[in-house]
Amino acid sequence: MQDTIANDVGSLPAESADTTRFLRETGLAAEVAAIVEPVLGDLGFRLVRVKIQGDGRDRIVQLMAERPDGSITVDDCEAISKGVSPVLDVADPISGAYRLEVSSPGIDRPLVRPSDFEDWSGHEAKIELKEPIDGRKRFKGVLEGFEDGEVRIETDTGEHGIQHLGLPVHLISDAKLVLTDELIREALRRAKERHSTRPGDGAELDEDDLED
Repeated sequence: MQDTIANDVGSLPAESADTTRFLRETGLAAEVAAIVEPVLGDLGFRLVRVKIQGDGRDRIVQLMAERPDGSITVDDCEAISKGVSPVLDVADPISGAYRLEVSSPGIDRPLVRPSDFEDWSGHEAKIELKEPIDGRKRFKGVLEGFEDGEVRIETDTGEHGIQHLGLPVHLISDAKLVLTDELIREALRRAKERHSTRPGDGAELDEDDLED
């Protein structure tokens, strides 16, 4: 089993919103998530998403994680890989060989916790529902936070123009930030802010440091 590493990127989560994941994996990915999530918690990280791609010798287990403040570094990815690999080897949920990839959520990150919608309020997102609301399952617009179990979003509905909607979180099957220049600038600003507050870490950052 091998691992690959990703660079630092992330966000500063809102303390007022729920930080429990509402988006859950299915099948084999769910089995892996159930194994690795408590290990990540013990290491001081939280799980964002597990994906499994390919089969046989080409199978890849993609593990996306972050610190509670939304950050993750190359050293963090190495620590996660070293902590998670032996636990997966013992539990053995995946038959045959596979490659473990540990990465950051990236700039256009998945939104998997209510706090993510609060944290990235003001930025564009794409949201897909498990079942349609008023005949529509896909929405794109500017996030307005999270309230009373609903994701608030400003979106262009076409015939009815700009609407401010509440999408029940339990109906969301997928949600992700849209990569924009504004989002890149904000991610860079947050990353610089985190680095400036870490003792002994005065390294300069640019957009290359935000690649996933």
